[in-house]
Amino acid sequence: MKVDGHHYRSVWLTDDGLSVAVVDQTKLPFYFEIRTLRTCDEVVLAIKDMVVRGAPLIGASAACGLRLATLEDPSDDYLQAQALALIAARPTAINLRWAVDRVCSRLLQANPKQRADLALKEAQTICDEDVDNNSCIGSHGETVFVEHWRAKGSKNPLNVLTHCNAGWLATVDWGTALAPIFKAHNAGIPVHVWVDETRPRNQGAALTAWELKAHGVPHTVIVDNAGGHLMQQGQVDLCIVGSDRTTRTGDVCNKIGTYLKALAAHDNGVPFYVALPSSTIDWNISDGRKEIPIEERNKDEVLYVHGIGADNVPTQVRVTTTSEALNPAFDITPKHLVTGLITERGICAANELELLKLFPENRA
Repeated sequence: MKVDGHHYRSVWLTDDGLSVAVVDQTKLPFYFEIRTLRTCDEVVLAIKDMVVRGAPLIGASAACGLRLATLEDPSDDYLQAQALALIAARPTAINLRWAVDRVCSRLLQANPKQRADLALKEAQTICDEDVDNNSCIGSHGETVFVEHWRAKGSKNPLNVLTHCNAGWLATVDWGTALAPIFKAHNAGIPVHVWVDETRPRNQGAALTAWELKAHGVPHTVIVDNAGGHLMQQGQVDLCIVGSDRTTRTGDVCNKIGTYLKALAAHDNGVPFYVALPSSTIDWNISDGRKEIPIEERNKDEVLYVHGIGADNVPTQVRVTTTSEALNPAFDITPKHLVTGLITERGICAANELELLKLFPENRA
């Protein structure tokens, strides 16, 4: 993606390989800032505090963090300790554990003197693979958009509703749910996006809207509770969201509120698609509601809203007084509410049989 004419990824290893650069998502949409992380502990904190967020991105960031860990201490004990710290930073998204396990398994088999170079290569590979996979997701999803737009039989825009942020900021580049939107827009398909604000952190209003504006895609920010109304009024042609973890049977774990959108879509006959790279599939679990841990975040995210004041200075405002707050970060959308899963290898129904047709290596 480009910002002010310059191409950026959301995370990258610096040219000397001694630090990790990330787009600081806590400063968007008002300020675009690059933060440099120089230790693995700083990467852990960046993931925990959501300086970087989005399942594919935190996996790639963790891989880069392990590269820094090898520079600090390439011993088995230290790398394993840092691996556990990275995984614990965000427990729900499976990409994090997937990336850490992939890098660690290769590092621990190598001579400690070779681990820094090996970690550098592996982290770069994971980042590059993420970009390629998301581009493929975009191409496959674009065919869905074209199909629905033609079926609509008019020159009116295809109205797409999305929840949270699953654009290039949630990945290394391109995004998952937004990749088909970007590619359809590039191909001349008139697309309009309904952008859920996505309380409590407002990733939709702060990040998705910012990305769409930068790419020139027409969009409208709506409150989270407006989606069902728009579907009843026939103003939504399809929904598309990302995923933080998907079971081998097709249940989808995504940002809190996704389940309610899927219910509304099902009730109104609106197709509901989920875009995800295969690194987001947890082949070890079958029942999302019972087996996926749901992260509970700080209640202050609910009690305060962040924005920018009339003086153009960032500020936060408390929205209640002494009330308690509960802040589950994700919910589970069961497979029967999902029209299709859009992956880097193609599109399939949300069930184990169809997933295994795309990824037969996971039959065991």
